[in-house]
Amino acid sequence: MKTYNWEERNIITMENPEDVVLHTNDLHVWYGDNEAIKGVDLQFKKNKVTSLIGPSGCGKSTYLRSLNRMNDEIAHTKVTGEIMYKGVNINSKQVDVYETRQRIGMVFQRPNPFSKSIYENIAFALKRHGEKDKHKLDEIVETSLKQAALWEQVKDSLDKSALALSGGQQQRLCIARAIAMKPDILLLDEPASALDPISTGKVEETIVSLKDDYSIVIVTHNMQQAARISDYTAFFYLGHAIEYDETSKIFTRPKIQATEDYVSGHFG
Repeated sequence: MKTYNWEERNIITMENPEDVVLHTNDLHVWYGDNEAIKGVDLQFKKNKVTSLIGPSGCGKSTYLRSLNRMNDEIAHTKVTGEIMYKGVNINSKQVDVYETRQRIGMVFQRPNPFSKSIYENIAFALKRHGEKDKHKLDEIVETSLKQAALWEQVKDSLDKSALALSGGQQQRLCIARAIAMKPDILLLDEPASALDPISTGKVEETIVSLKDDYSIVIVTHNMQQAARISDYTAFFYLGHAIEYDETSKIFTRPKIQATEDYVSGHFG
């Protein structure tokens, strides 16, 4: 197995701070005594897709879940450092976690629609947050489904169970459910890993179209997918962010040997 100098880093910073929608400063995550994330500093650009890549167990999903405090749900977990969003460190006990998750939505690896109708999957959270206007709910449901490229397939069956949809349709429904809350940022944890190639292609098309309205961070184990859909890419290994740059540079002109070996299939 090759030995790398893990002190090496190539991490870009955005030239214009106003372009940055979210950034982390010296972020650490522990699961008990295991330090899973080791001081990661990254900036995410508005209205761009950023991919997090790296081998299994490298920390990329743990890092992603930190960005909207999902690691709070895991026992014996400690997160230190700053997660800065709109000038506020959301990794603070004073911050309302549920309000944070409205602004920073998340879609998980496996589709997890509610056991409700297609319509209610999207309207449910809106109603919980006080929206009672039926016309407004109808409008948001339609807009969200259109943004997720699902409206034409389900517009005549909104009262049917979401569980009757195909896996790819369920995942796009979960994306629609997340964006119905009008977040600024959308986090996607390997959203196509359980899907067939055709469904994967449709989810990828949806992600690319959504960046006009949202800033997107996606964990993917599929390097071809990262190359196809992302503007920026970060390579993670052993809990560190090793290299972060424009995707075209990561895949054609990486500056760190470990990154070059990983993207060329010669890692390890």
